[in-house]
Amino acid sequence: MEIDRRAAILGSLALAAAAHPLTGCAAAPTPRATKLYVMGTIHSNHLESERYSLGVLRTAIRAASPDIILTEIPPDRIGQAIASFQSAGEIDEPRTQVFPEYTGAVFPLSREMGFEIRGTAGWTREIADNRREALTRIQSDPARAQQWAEHRAAQRNYSREIAGRGDDPRFIHTEEFDRIVEASRRPYEQYFDADLGPGGWTQINAAHTELINSALDDISGQGLSALVTFGTAHKYKILRSIRNRDDIELQDTRSLFS
Repeated sequence: MEIDRRAAILGSLALAAAAHPLTGCAAAPTPRATKLYVMGTIHSNHLESERYSLGVLRTAIRAASPDIILTEIPPDRIGQAIASFQSAGEIDEPRTQVFPEYTGAVFPLSREMGFEIRGTAGWTREIADNRREALTRIQSDPARAQQWAEHRAAQRNYSREIAGRGDDPRFIHTEEFDRIVEASRRPYEQYFDADLGPGGWTQINAAHTELINSALDDISGQGLSALVTFGTAHKYKILRSIRNRDDIELQDTRSLFS
């Protein structure tokens, strides 16, 4: 009986010690999820659209209140873009210059809001040149005329399905929009991936999403707010790449465009 009593006491002490750790043995802080918005942009069309103008975009970015923005700029070019903007208030990096969402919204807002800008695009000039040459060869090859016709038909169907709402940010940030985009890219991805190599739809998006997820890994567990800004066609690939992450809280980007 004495042995049973002592065993019970020791068991109770062990439970108490687990519930109340000794002073100086602090528990590790609980990782905090990254709040993540994935925003599709419309590049030069921001300059023409009223519904998704640069002003609307700036308002949405302020509402997201990000600590970091992951951009469609290659990592090896973002440094020059940031340095030129900081020194002269203008961007002299050629790739960044073609995106009004960065020259007219993200970079100016970085001074106001203090967020970090990270380059997460897998694009290179060589990839773009090789892709253009390969597509020219495919288009002029009679043996692949049917493939090219299917690709062009998918593009026309996309234009019909988004007509009148392709610049509406509340439509852009829906599952319906993503389904339409994916269908429009299916022949391009199916028939031309092997020809285009790193510039094919599969590989270029894999390069983008690898960089995006690497950046998310860098800030994981800190409770920060992140915003991804890529062209609308890439959005469904990005969302698919992060769906199994347990360290983010995906936010409703539509809510930024009330």
